[in-house]
Amino acid sequence: MKSLVLIGISIFFSLNLVGQSFKLAVLKYNGGGDYYANPTSLPNLVQFCNGTLGMKINKDVPYVDATSKDIFEYPFVHMTGHGNVVFNAQEIDNLRTYMLGGGFLHIDDNYGMDTYIRTQLKRIFPNNSLEELPSNHPIFHQKFDFEGLPKIHEHDDKPAKAYAISIEGKIVCLYTYETDLGDGWENQNVHNDSPEKRKMALQMGANILSYVFSR
Repeated sequence: MKSLVLIGISIFFSLNLVGQSFKLAVLKYNGGGDYYANPTSLPNLVQFCNGTLGMKINKDVPYVDATSKDIFEYPFVHMTGHGNVVFNAQEIDNLRTYMLGGGFLHIDDNYGMDTYIRTQLKRIFPNNSLEELPSNHPIFHQKFDFEGLPKIHEHDDKPAKAYAISIEGKIVCLYTYETDLGDGWENQNVHNDSPEKRKMALQMGANILSYVFSR
């Protein structure tokens, strides 16, 4: 029965990505973390991708609960925050089904999330580990070329890293760490990032979406 559900979800994603605009969402999760951080991030990235790459992404970017069946309306879901993330059993099951069925989860550590999210991802996929993506991975070489993940904000003097969970050779979850891409997508007056930093962040975000939607 579980396999039939996953097949149905995969077909649903395929049908909804043909000839229609893409829809993105931000994940609302439990545990006390600020899932609502960076409210202007994804809308700004959508605007950049539509204007620069001619994508057709819906401008409406809602929050979607990790337990909700509505998550399956969105082929790409973005997650961020600064701290606590504790998924309950229903969230674990729903997120696993979402990713196995063709959905893509992008997690951007907004500083302080790392310890928590690694534990929760291991609960979702106990047999699949986060693997660091090399600088020659296609996700860094879409419309824009990067030699690995760009560093937008400094915190602990650590290099920016991109990790992924792959199922049968296909990335279903991307975890960006020590980069603060989402901060770079925000309105300029929020963090006062330089135009160069914001450009790098938006271009890398565009690469991620290009990679996901061309899989």
